[in-house]
Amino acid sequence: MASKKREVQLQTVINNQSLWDEMLQNKGLTVIDVYQAWCGPCKAMQPLFRKLKNELNEDEILHFAVAEADNIVTLQPFRDKCEPVFLFSVNGKIIEKIQGANAPLVNKKVINLIDEERKIAAGEMARPQYPEIPLVDSDSEVSEESPYESVQELYSIAIIKPDAVISKKVLEIKRKITKGGFIIEAEHKTVLTEEQVVDFYSRIADQPDFEEFVSFMTSGLSYILVVSQGSKHNPPSEETEPQPDTEPNERSEDQPEVEAQVTPGMMKNKRDSLQEYLERQHLAQVCDVEEDATNVAKFMDAFFPDFKKMKSMKLEKTLALLRPNLFHERKDDVLRIIKDEDFKILEQRRVVLSEKEAQALCKEYENEDYFNKLIENMTSGPSLALVLLRDNGLQYWKQLLGPRTVEEAIEYFPESLCAQFAMDSLPVNQLYGSDSLETAEREIQHFFPLQSTLGLIKPHATSEQREQILKMVKEAGFDLTQVKRMFLTPEQIEKIYPKITGKDFYKDLLEMLSVGPSMVMILTKWNAVAEWRRLMGPTDPEEAKVLSPDSIRAQFGISKLENIVHGASNAYEAKEVVNRLFEDPEEN
Repeated sequence: MASKKREVQLQTVINNQSLWDEMLQNKGLTVIDVYQAWCGPCKAMQPLFRKLKNELNEDEILHFAVAEADNIVTLQPFRDKCEPVFLFSVNGKIIEKIQGANAPLVNKKVINLIDEERKIAAGEMARPQYPEIPLVDSDSEVSEESPYESVQELYSIAIIKPDAVISKKVLEIKRKITKGGFIIEAEHKTVLTEEQVVDFYSRIADQPDFEEFVSFMTSGLSYILVVSQGSKHNPPSEETEPQPDTEPNERSEDQPEVEAQVTPGMMKNKRDSLQEYLERQHLAQVCDVEEDATNVAKFMDAFFPDFKKMKSMKLEKTLALLRPNLFHERKDDVLRIIKDEDFKILEQRRVVLSEKEAQALCKEYENEDYFNKLIENMTSGPSLALVLLRDNGLQYWKQLLGPRTVEEAIEYFPESLCAQFAMDSLPVNQLYGSDSLETAEREIQHFFPLQSTLGLIKPHATSEQREQILKMVKEAGFDLTQVKRMFLTPEQIEKIYPKITGKDFYKDLLEMLSVGPSMVMILTKWNAVAEWRRLMGPTDPEEAKVLSPDSIRAQFGISKLENIVHGASNAYEAKEVVNRLFEDPEEN
């Protein structure tokens, strides 16, 4: 509690326009940390500000403040920006802006400006006539749509049906939706339950083939999309066919001649709804649309309960790595901080880096005298690689890490992870983070390559059990790449169970799998084969209850034969069976 009290005293909190205007009355220099409500002020800079406050000892002419961009009209250009921004106000005039947590630059600027204020007060120099800088973020452009930003956006729901998913048309459908000028705001992959289909399609429940339709809609994976109309100022990039009777370059004899200038509102047709657009694109049969506001709200509540919150967030993945010494000595301390800072650890693994991998991760130090020693250290034992997910995750992790060297961290960022976990063995940060989203994607793919495996939910599973199993699959981090319910033939069963075809109980297995449709899945994630087998648990449900009580078989299995789920034994078997059961459709 003491540290929080000290921070409040150090930096004045400004969270509305009135307080901003009051702050501009300060005499001397005010350093303002402009922040977003969802990420908070820049913690990494607070030790520097405290150090400057104490060392310069100029309470009358040096002030620090934090200003929430979301609630201050003047700071509107900085809303929804990830990078920290620091403004410098001298006697109410904003004269300088620094983007990013650049401690040495901020430190130098504060010292220089305070030195000027001291000289002005002593009559040693005249006050410089600094121009007031415009408060426009360098990444932003003036938008024509700003007057309309407060208008409530209307959404539609698009449901890409199971047959389109199986035939791999999802990407094509999404491309055509966006090409038509619409925006896909969110998407969710799921196998709809019977209750959901009956509820969502109640308007056609009296049709004679509705029961068959329900069976079809629950037979495989569907994509639920939240779609908005997009910008009114950006027309669809869709190509239109010329009308045969129209001659655009010729006028009829009685048509008056007009000037060539045309206002934006002229020649503008009424924009199609998503339903009308999909019909013209011949996609209405594979993609249903719901545009009624009440029903859209029902879908949003069911599949996107946190939509408003998620829309304001920028979830990002980054690769994090603990170098060997830190992993060996203080792994638990680092993992606790990661959890406390609201990161979700999607994957983690121990890895002994090759020399080539170590050089790639330490490229920023290649010109340093200690580079060879660093590479030797990095390859000396296991490191811990992690995939982290968080709102603004990449930038936030870089901010937590602090500078690249221990010397700079201790001087300017004593609360950074670099300073906290410094070790005598190396003068560099003991933790690593990707430097861009593109680099993160590449590094994650390298250290955590995706793998697919076969998952099978057996016929005796109830609809409620299937729903619970699918929930467990998603919570374990698997991507449901493909799903379909199907009656397995003896030939298909033989491919799924190649190792037990000669066993005495194989006939019983055939009979059990023939009583109804099985749900066959392609499950994708890093190390998928082993992870799926771990989630399933031991073959015998009774053994599973003892050895792996949270596993699927422990919770839903009945016997060794009716143990609810099945999976491939190895990567080769998984690939063979997946190719057999999910053969590529013929090109349309």
